[in-house]
Amino acid sequence: MTKVKLRSKAISGGRQTLYLDYYPPISNPENGNLTRREFLGLYVFDKPKSVTEKEYNKDTYDLAESIKAKRQVEVNNQRFGFLAKGNLSITLHSYYLDQVNKRSGSNVGNWQSSLYYLKRFFNEGTKLSELTLTDCLGYRDYLLTAHSQRSPDAKLSRNSAVSYFNKFKATLKQAFKEGILHIDINAKVPSISAGETQRQFLTQEELEALYNTDCKLPILKRAAIFSALTGLRFSDIQKLNWSEVQHSLIEGHYLQFRQKKTNGVELLHVSEQAVGLLGDRGANNELVFKELTYSAYNNDILKDWIKAAGITKAITFHCFRHTYATLHLSLGTDIYTVSKLLGHRELKTTMAYAKVIDKTKREAANIIKLDI
Repeated sequence: MTKVKLRSKAISGGRQTLYLDYYPPISNPENGNLTRREFLGLYVFDKPKSVTEKEYNKDTYDLAESIKAKRQVEVNNQRFGFLAKGNLSITLHSYYLDQVNKRSGSNVGNWQSSLYYLKRFFNEGTKLSELTLTDCLGYRDYLLTAHSQRSPDAKLSRNSAVSYFNKFKATLKQAFKEGILHIDINAKVPSISAGETQRQFLTQEELEALYNTDCKLPILKRAAIFSALTGLRFSDIQKLNWSEVQHSLIEGHYLQFRQKKTNGVELLHVSEQAVGLLGDRGANNELVFKELTYSAYNNDILKDWIKAAGITKAITFHCFRHTYATLHLSLGTDIYTVSKLLGHRELKTTMAYAKVIDKTKREAANIIKLDI
């Protein structure tokens, strides 16, 4: 039986290259030649001087030992496909881009954004097969301190870092599944814990003030108020067509549509007031909110409108969805129903709004004070 041993060979720069020694030799599946050595493309410091170099050596040896154990199993089972060198030349950039291109729907944009940060941290020639635990932890730390691509003066939000790192981990998991990575590094790298987001919302009085304030872009105003009365995201309002706006004597007014974010089919009952914002009905294949677009210019118009209404909160379009949820909960709608109205797949997602209401209640408890 062939035995696999881990060996090293001195090279330039005070380093050693690690390789596996097979004895008796095994046959290369690409050319039929017998071979004893498989160089792993892993290097260690010959005489590590710092703590960092010592930790690097330990991680590298751990990786090499894991590969050796896996190779011994493969040799025992007469599987020698690992000798094909194609996998060893695959770069992290090219493989990650392949993962991005396999995505579809609303998730594509998030994957593309994560690619920007991956390219900023890892060199273009970084081989996927040479990734170490130290590299992965370094990327994790980088995301927690990186500046935002959209706002260079601001840090990347923690939840964005969570999302991007999870995509990196998913890529590592897939590479291990395909045999490109010899060990499941993904399992060794801890995820970034999600931060608790602050959900900004409008009170009913503020929403009424907005309704009574002119906006430079009327379609944006109608869409925003419609979001506050229905809980719909901007993406779902933008693609809403008249065939999805329905009415029956039993059900009343309702929307039957597919959520862009989750791809789930939803049936959402809406009020007469919300329907009144839609205007005259068009053909079934026509968009309800024609010419509604997302742009930095429109975001500035939104800010000006908020300011003109006397509201000092930092309100984005998505805050109108938050407003819908918090107003429902504050007016007594149970959280399970709110979860269904928002189209959440899990109740824990909706619980974030309940925390906002609890905070509001605590603050309200201190409003009444006796002058004694």
